[in-house]
Amino acid sequence: MTAILLVALFLILMFIGVPIAFVIGVVALLGIFTVPYIPEVTVPMKMLNGINSFVLLAVPLFILAANLMNSGKISQKLIDLSMAIVGHIRGGLAHANILVSMIFAGVSGAAQADTAGVGKILIPNMKQKGYDTETAVGVTAASSTIGVIIPPSIPMIIFAGLTNASIGALFLGGIIPGILIGLGMMLFIYLRAIKKGYPKAERAKLKELLKLVYETLPALITPIIIIGGIISGFFTATEAAAVASLYTLIISMFFYKTIKLSDLPKIITDTLALSSLSLFALAAASALGELLSYYQLATLAQDFFVNNVGQKWVFIAILIVFFLFVGTFMDAIPAMILFVPVILPTALQFGMDPVHLGLIVVITLAIGLVTPPYGLCLLLAAKIGGLSIEKSFGAVMPYILIVLVVLLFVAFLPSVAFYLPKLINPGLFS
Repeated sequence: MTAILLVALFLILMFIGVPIAFVIGVVALLGIFTVPYIPEVTVPMKMLNGINSFVLLAVPLFILAANLMNSGKISQKLIDLSMAIVGHIRGGLAHANILVSMIFAGVSGAAQADTAGVGKILIPNMKQKGYDTETAVGVTAASSTIGVIIPPSIPMIIFAGLTNASIGALFLGGIIPGILIGLGMMLFIYLRAIKKGYPKAERAKLKELLKLVYETLPALITPIIIIGGIISGFFTATEAAAVASLYTLIISMFFYKTIKLSDLPKIITDTLALSSLSLFALAAASALGELLSYYQLATLAQDFFVNNVGQKWVFIAILIVFFLFVGTFMDAIPAMILFVPVILPTALQFGMDPVHLGLIVVITLAIGLVTPPYGLCLLLAAKIGGLSIEKSFGAVMPYILIVLVVLLFVAFLPSVAFYLPKLINPGLFS
């Protein structure tokens, strides 16, 4: 009976608009109060322990790297390079929007920072060049989801910390799906551009292209430093995040000269504000996880699936539907903290590799970034474009279908995602 009341309380608080982090915290606190064998001090202890992790330092550090890129106007330079590469194709500005998101993803791992940084530049620009607002908002929000799929990825780091899966294998496994999603979105834009008559730019001259490559080269080698360092074992994911932040700061201050010392307090303040949202939700989810352990939810889930779902593909399909639903009202990090420990034993029972599970969970939860009511990337893009949430969601639907198609390939043909990790470093799976 208590469990039913707690679920009802969770849904009521969500319905009246209480932020998800506080919903999780309140339910955890009240739920543990009703359990005589768990002292109340467990709540703050679990919240503290939940964020007392070296791995979690990567979260604010990668967000800092993204904020440094935006403040250092590196995003604008990446947009210029993307336009030089694909701007001559029909609908070139929209193609550049997707391409720059793919490049940005290789530096920050933070989708919201991509939406904010790129969206503020490209959404008004696209509207000025004759694109309808729905297309400008839809492509910006949807392409930002690639930020948590192409490495480095903050959700992948969290998943690896929860399951002891190889971060290197997860990072390499996200490259091909991320590229396929980007190419799929570009194909859709190309077909739409022909139908709508979207403009295209003149083909960039080789000299101009080489000049842009030279100007953006310091930013472009950042993903190589991060991913190469992690895969080679030279540094951990957290150390990679620190290196990315320091490196981005150095090139912004001394190569591009677009950041001054006086800019740093605001950049750091913005980073702390954004990081605190995710970390507080994570802390609250850790406390709620203790309550779920008391009710033995992981064991119940395993028994249910083993006894009632005999096929691995059915389990994967249920998993996708479940995380699609969860992603509509919860950020990826607390969602994984709450539910990955619950479904992990069952996944292992069905013979799933933790890396395969991680890719499915991360890509599925990435869709939640553009689905209301939570969808932060959708909300940001809609606000920048001055478009209602209803119309913005309609605009992003075709791109969601593209992500879903790639997700199904990854889920049921894992060799698609595993090809690169096994090619570069087969030892990651041993």
